[in-house]
Amino acid sequence: MRSITLPAIVMAMLLCATPVRAADITPVTPDPPDELQQARALIKKQDWRAAATLLTGYTREHPGNADGYNLLGYSYRHLQRYNESLDAYLRALALDPKHRGAHEYIGEAYLSLGRLDKAREHLEILDRLCFFPCEEYRDLKKAYEAALLGK
Repeated sequence: MRSITLPAIVMAMLLCATPVRAADITPVTPDPPDELQQARALIKKQDWRAAATLLTGYTREHPGNADGYNLLGYSYRHLQRYNESLDAYLRALALDPKHRGAHEYIGEAYLSLGRLDKAREHLEILDRLCFFPCEEYRDLKKAYEAALLGK
């Protein structure tokens, strides 16, 4: 008769203890609010003023939404309203310190202002946040390296 080893028993117990998800249960990510969808459409059309106006109202009504502040900062940055842009990104990061988009965009705002030191800080944060280099890290790194070369 064959004996069962302790590692085999432990493995069987672990397999039995692992929860199994039903096939019909799918995690659902809610759609972004209509205002954010509208803002993204305006941003895609590069209608920065209309996006900023919409997002100013949205963030006033939803002060806890980091995505709203991130998009507001993005719109302000493209209007070259850098102080307002930085304020919006900092609000987004205060709400969600791991918001990769806000780290990328605030880094790009700092590059526009010649603040390579501050851009580098956000590049380093993205390096820690992204297990593998993510799009936000790659985009900011490319912009940062171009700024270092004076391009």
